[in-house]
Amino acid sequence: MKRMSWLTLLMLLLAMVLVACGGSGDDAEPEADSGDTAADAGDESTDEAMDEDMAEEEMTCDDAIGCVEIGPDDPIRIASALVITGPNESLGLDSQYGVEIAIADRGEINGHTVELQAEDEGCNAEGGQAAGQKIASDPSIVGVIGTSCSGAGVPMSQIVCAEGIAMISPSNTAPVLTDPETRQSCYFRTAHNDKIQGRAMAEYVYNELGLTKAAVVHDGDPYTEGLASVFRDSFTELGGEVVAFEAEAADATNVEPLLTSIAASGPEIIYYPVFIPLGSLITKTAREIDGLEGVVLAAADGVQSPDFIDASGDAAEGMYVSGPDLGFGNDIYTTFLETYQTEYGTEPTAPFHAHAFDATNMLLNAIEQVAQVGADGSMLIGRQALLDALGSTSGLEGITGSITCDENGDCADPQIAVSQVQDGSFTAVWNYENE
Repeated sequence: MKRMSWLTLLMLLLAMVLVACGGSGDDAEPEADSGDTAADAGDESTDEAMDEDMAEEEMTCDDAIGCVEIGPDDPIRIASALVITGPNESLGLDSQYGVEIAIADRGEINGHTVELQAEDEGCNAEGGQAAGQKIASDPSIVGVIGTSCSGAGVPMSQIVCAEGIAMISPSNTAPVLTDPETRQSCYFRTAHNDKIQGRAMAEYVYNELGLTKAAVVHDGDPYTEGLASVFRDSFTELGGEVVAFEAEAADATNVEPLLTSIAASGPEIIYYPVFIPLGSLITKTAREIDGLEGVVLAAADGVQSPDFIDASGDAAEGMYVSGPDLGFGNDIYTTFLETYQTEYGTEPTAPFHAHAFDATNMLLNAIEQVAQVGADGSMLIGRQALLDALGSTSGLEGITGSITCDENGDCADPQIAVSQVQDGSFTAVWNYENE
């Protein structure tokens, strides 16, 4: 029994020695490798964490008026606010199509699609206010192309600028919108200033048509009253006489008293830079008023649409209309017109489609310029940085010319033409040389 116990103990000791020797042999290396791998993984995790921290640090918003945050898979959202329903819809839809073509041409910006939210500004102050409030309440909207009508643009600019949202109009022309005393800091436009259009029309009437007595009608809207006032002042400066300067409601249904009064003042021309409903009513009624036989009729770009011709009928034949010169004649415009016809099945219906295209590209360029892009594809767009970039726009080659913004937000390369209604269509007959 004792011999067996000592033998058993000896065998156990021998087994323990063998196990100990085996632990210090080749089997130890995998354990060391495992430790190294864990260390390497820890280093990689640390590197990744540092990269993420750096990305987060780079994406910090330090913009004075805040940033728009865009997730890795989210679109860049912009809005439009144009007159796309009602009697003046052909004016706004034409611009709307220009916006849509520019977005489609651009495709993506830093891997993000561009999404458009279209609002209707109704071509009036109430519509501009409602559209502005809706846009201003959405923090995801980076900027807005609008408005069509200056009357809508005044209240809307006040609302969206209070939120720091960039606003570029393709067709507001009222001088008040870029007057240093009244301009909102977020507001820009690619349309001409009516200080130029009013002067151009006055020169055409006085120097080219040789007329010296004019009556002027507006409807109280910032656009119509502003343009009428510039025409009046320029015409008087040239040596002409404004025999009547009258206001009529935009929704008037009877303008016989107005035109009868004007007839008594003995004008040679009536200039009424209003919109389609009132413009067509004045045009038709003027042909029926005693004392206005042979008096020249003239309007502006607020009626420059086939809808006005349809509403006015033969009464519009021979009248004059001032507005932007559409004889751009560049390759960008050629391609644009082909796309417009293909996508919408018609030629442009109003004067400001090209200005809308250029306004949209101006906004998209500025977004691309200032956007911070994170490692995961997310974006931060500083609102003040965007406004600064827009204000610094210089030499942008667009359809409408070389776009350069001044300190008041006027960015247009202003080209003005006078057209005459000939055989039911607007035909350019004179181009203004802006000095």
